[in-house]
Amino acid sequence: MADLSVTYLGLQLKNPIIIGSSGLTDSIEKIVELEKQGAGAVVLKSLFEEQILAESAKHVELDHSFGYDVHDYIHNYTRNHKLGDYLSLIKKAKAQTNIPIIASINCISDTEWVKFAHQIEEAGADALEINISLLPSNHEMRGVQNEEMYFDILEKVHKVTSLPLAVKMSPYSAGLANVIKRIAWSKYVDGIVLFNRYYRPDIDIDNLKIIHTNIYSTPQEISTSLRWIAICSSFVDIDLSATTGVHSGRDVIKQILAGAKVVEIASTIYKNGPEHIKTMLSEMEAWMREHKYNDLNSFRALMSYDKNKETSTFERIQFMKHFAG
Repeated sequence: MADLSVTYLGLQLKNPIIIGSSGLTDSIEKIVELEKQGAGAVVLKSLFEEQILAESAKHVELDHSFGYDVHDYIHNYTRNHKLGDYLSLIKKAKAQTNIPIIASINCISDTEWVKFAHQIEEAGADALEINISLLPSNHEMRGVQNEEMYFDILEKVHKVTSLPLAVKMSPYSAGLANVIKRIAWSKYVDGIVLFNRYYRPDIDIDNLKIIHTNIYSTPQEISTSLRWIAICSSFVDIDLSATTGVHSGRDVIKQILAGAKVVEIASTIYKNGPEHIKTMLSEMEAWMREHKYNDLNSFRALMSYDKNKETSTFERIQFMKHFAG
């Protein structure tokens, strides 16, 4: 039988399939079932920076940069999702399962919320994923200012906890490879997750409303993370996790060939149910038997940028090869 075990963030996983932060990981019942179906680890549903700030302040004073509806949402969400409940979920998950439990915080700044990372550590989490949601939409802010926010946040979190840290990044950066390299060299984190998937806006032209579309990823979306995992695995020496578009065991194989240590999945489990994890693992084992690989290290990064003769394949963004006249 193929050995699917892997070390990620210094943690031992029985296989590289991690269930990503989502509604799939927001209760102890769901987490227990995910372990039963074969998940290697889970990332708990994210706490949001606004929740932490609102809870710690007891009330949110009106900030003129937000509308009343946003403040109402924060108040209501915080009342129903107390921070204590999150810590309790960590404790229950650790007590009732034997897989790594990775906490998650979604943030956009380096404010006082970072102190909560220490409480997450005390609750028993095995690691912490910092989901930094930076959409460079502020036309008054230079690109370097957006990029430095990663370092400001990670430095402060690193100071308050000894937990292994992973940063889940946005793909929006003019100097993405350089930012990833600098984060890896900073030693603030033990892993990088590529990439954050944002909601996709659309316009309802009949009712003149902004709506969300494509809530779940598709297999075709794997190309973005696959490209950057292949490129970055050639020059960083920390763990890389691939997410978005990973829907099958063969997709997991692709990401490992590119250089990923693990993958994070959610959409395919929403679509196919937790039992799909076993199907994905079987697909991986079948491929490894066919190609005579005994463990993941035997083929990890074989198709990374620095080991591929056609390196331009990863760099090319135009369609000249297919559509040139």
